[in-house]
Amino acid sequence: MEIAPRPESAYSIAMKRIGVVLIVILAFCGLSDSLYLAQHEAAGTPLICTVANLSGCNVVAASQYTHLFGISIADYGVMFYAFVFIIAALELFVFDQLLRRIIQAASVIGVIASLYFTCIELFVLHTVCIYCLTSAFIALLVLIFACFIEPIRKKV
Repeated sequence: MEIAPRPESAYSIAMKRIGVVLIVILAFCGLSDSLYLAQHEAAGTPLICTVANLSGCNVVAASQYTHLFGISIADYGVMFYAFVFIIAALELFVFDQLLRRIIQAASVIGVIASLYFTCIELFVLHTVCIYCLTSAFIALLVLIFACFIEPIRKKV
């Protein structure tokens, strides 16, 4: 005997919508952060970085780890956050499980990349960039909200 899936409640749908709106906002913030880094790299100007003990932005920006396959890490950030922004904005209009799963997959990749580069900052370069940490935190929040809007396991 097959059990028919229960339709989602209006409350559940509204909470998913709020989660997606928050992802759109977070993706916009991440995009702004990444665009700032990319713009400064392209112009060759130093970053403004005077937050307490998190003043290693220019050390990180000048390191050999700022490019991967000839592309700036900041440019990857711009592409990542633009992609998440577009998919999340599209999900607001289409309301599709596949789009929510794509956001989840992208956010997992973003968190893994952020974790990798944060480890390079801490253990190889021995400094911290506030813009990089901000991006990592935003990627983590996107992942949390992505799991909230489309749980990995469905309740039976």
